[in-house]
This record gives sequence, structure tokens and C-alpha cells, in this order.
Amino acid sequence: MNIVPAFVRRRLAHRPNLLKIVDNIGWLFFDKVLRMGVGLLVMVWVARYLGPQQYGLLNFAIAFVGLFSAVSALGLQSIVVRDIVREPMCKEETLGTTAVLQLGGGVLAYGLILGAIFWIRPDDVLAQGLVAILGSMMLFKASEVAIYWFESQILSKYTVWVQNSIFLVFATVKLVLVFANAPLLAFAWATVAEAVLFALLLVALLRLHGIGLRKLKVSLARAKELLADSWPLLLSGLAITTYMKIDQIMLGQMLGDEVVGIYSAATRISEIWYFIPVMIVASVFPAILEAKKQSDALYQQRLQHLYDLMVWLSVAVAFPITFLAGPIVAVLYGDAYAESGTVLAIHIWASVFVFLGVASSQWFIVENRQILSFQRTLLGAIINVVLNYILIPQFGVVGAAYATVLAQASVGLLYDVFQKETRPMFKMKLKSFNPLMLIAYTIKK
Repeated sequence: MNIVPAFVRRRLAHRPNLLKIVDNIGWLFFDKVLRMGVGLLVMVWVARYLGPQQYGLLNFAIAFVGLFSAVSALGLQSIVVRDIVREPMCKEETLGTTAVLQLGGGVLAYGLILGAIFWIRPDDVLAQGLVAILGSMMLFKASEVAIYWFESQILSKYTVWVQNSIFLVFATVKLVLVFANAPLLAFAWATVAEAVLFALLLVALLRLHGIGLRKLKVSLARAKELLADSWPLLLSGLAITTYMKIDQIMLGQMLGDEVVGIYSAATRISEIWYFIPVMIVASVFPAILEAKKQSDALYQQRLQHLYDLMVWLSVAVAFPITFLAGPIVAVLYGDAYAESGTVLAIHIWASVFVFLGVASSQWFIVENRQILSFQRTLLGAIINVVLNYILIPQFGVVGAAYATVLAQASVGLLYDVFQKETRPMFKMKLKSFNPLMLIAYTIKK
């Protein structure tokens, strides 16, 4: 089934690689728009039903588990996609070795999750139970090698079919739980069941496309090669999850779970747009790799176009939401979450730097400069923790929003000034903010 309209396909018929990218973006866009629309509806219903206190505790648990998700992934996704594109004949060995590594990473992550929650909340049985249930999803991360394979082939539509089918089923399940007045733990179990079913279907889908589990190979030498390339991305992933999740955890520990509910209601709307850069970059990454092989000028041109697109898409999202944040929150969540409007109006501007950060992250992969990527995200994590520690006591929940925007700016833009290797990238990003360049590029096209 083709998702790209017929008239677009006709215009791009002479450029099959571009058509494949556009088709892939179309499927990813369909996936995320569906999940964004239905997911927002379900999230709002659950938030209204649970109230800020319980909704805050649920989001605290989700954020807490998310802190350790990088351990299960081991920073392997971009490395695996890159290696399959470069060496397709070794795909079975690459995928099999990655699956075993991520299985071990998942077990390690789950152990760390359990130990940490019993340490920071020794007397909160409900929080411990929620985290223990949600954390078990780490044990199924190995199945995501199927996603890596389809991404490397620019065939994301297959994972979209599976993911959306399961998503719609469990969206219905969560609504049923609301109408049945189910307890908080039931929502956690539903989330885990969704993850388990998705993992099983991913493995089945991979087998249908000729890569069954029996064909996968495991190699100690390959494992060492993958980890040698991915360990900076693992550390970078830990830093990313820290500055993406630490605000909710610090709010919960410093001000209580109800404040987490207020903050999470806003950030769920703000962060729902983050699928856009991930979707676009996942589809154009193979083309950027090919451009690097052809010429540096073409490579630089494609990076500049990517940065231009990221900046103006994010501004197009952030600008109207800044003025409509209050009404949006009032309509969706009701009076109990009124303070979320102010948080949303501030937090939405983090998207500008998130979009840029996602786009520029691929430069580190292409140039094999994962150490710089780690340094960048570590800086963001440190800044976010320090700013949260300073601003939350003074400004409450709004302080956490300011801390996030400043931390994202440090990662997505400002870091590039301080490294000789990334300074040209900083100039390219600044150029993307110039509206005259956007107008000139549009006219040229």
C-alpha cells in the first residue's frame, strides 16, 4: 500500500531513492499523527480520571524507568543502522549480536531500576510497585533489532502497521479501565502488556521478511566492535535521559507527586511534537550517508537544508502554542490542571533546540565523533540538574520548565561554539534562524 499521493509519486518517479525516503516519511508521519491524536485523547481522559496526584505518581514512575532506558539500548541503534547500510552481507551477525547485547542490557537496567527506587523511596510501596511493573519492559528491548533492520532498509511502514494496531487496541483498553474505575496499577500493567505484544510481533515481522531467529548469528568479535563504537552513545543516551526526565523526578522528590502531575500535563503536549525531527532524520539519514560518499559539498548542503527545516518547523509549532497554552490546557484537562498552561507556554520553546539537536546528532554518527556527542549531552544533563536544583525551590513548577529550555539550548546550539570540530555546524545552525535565508531558499525552489 502506497501512502504518498499519486501526483507526488509521478513527479518523483525519476528519483526512486527520494521517492522511497518520502514514502518512508509518510508512513512515519501517519504513525505519529495517529498516535498523537488518539494518544492525546487517551492521555487527557486518564489524567482527568486519576487527578494530578495519581497522574503525577504515574508519570514519576514512567520518568524514573526512562532514566535507565539507555542502559538497555546500549547506544546501538544508529551504529547498527549505519553498519547494515555499509555492510548488508553481515546483517545476520550484526542483528543477532545486537539482540544478545540488548537482552543483557535490559536485565542490567531492570536490576538498577529496582535498586534505585527502593533506595530513594524506601517507604512508598505504591511507587515501588509502579516502577517494578513498568521497569519490566526493559527485558523486551532486544526485539527492537527488527526496528533497526527496517529503518536501515527505509521500510518503516511495516513497523508502523504493527505498532499502530497494538496502540489502538491498548488505547481502547485504557479507556475501558477509566470507565471501569480501575486502580492506578492497572494502567501500568496495560502499558507493559502493550510492550510485550509489540515485542512478539516485531520478531514475527522480522521473520516474515526472511530474517528468522535461527538465521541470526552471535559473535564475540562483533560484539566488541559494536560496543567500541556505541559506548560513547550509551553514555550520551544516559545524559539525554537524565536531562529529559530528571525534571519530573526532582519535582516529585522536592515538591511532591501532584506537582509532577501539573508539569507532566504540560510537557506531554509540548513533547508530543518531538516525533517530527526523529521521523524526518530517521528517513534522511541513509541519504546523508550516501551524500558523504559522493562529495563534501553535497553533504554540507543536505545538512544545511535539514537544519533549516528543523528550525522553522519547530518555530511554527512553538509560536502559536505560546499564546494558546492556557485555553488548550483548560479545554483538555480542566481547572485542576490550570497551572499547566504557564508551564506549557515556556516549555514549548525547548522544541526549537530539540529539533536542532536531533538533526545534528547524525553529524556525530557520520563523522564517527561519538565522544563529542557524549560531551554535548553530558553538558546538557549537568546544566539541567543544576538549574532544576536552583530554580525549582524559587519558582516551583515553572522553574523546571525554564531549566529544560536552557538545558536544551546548551545541547542543541551553544555547545557547538566551544569545539573546533563543531564550530562550522554552529554557523550553519545560526544561518537557519535567518528568515531571509528561508525566503531565498523557498524562492529558489
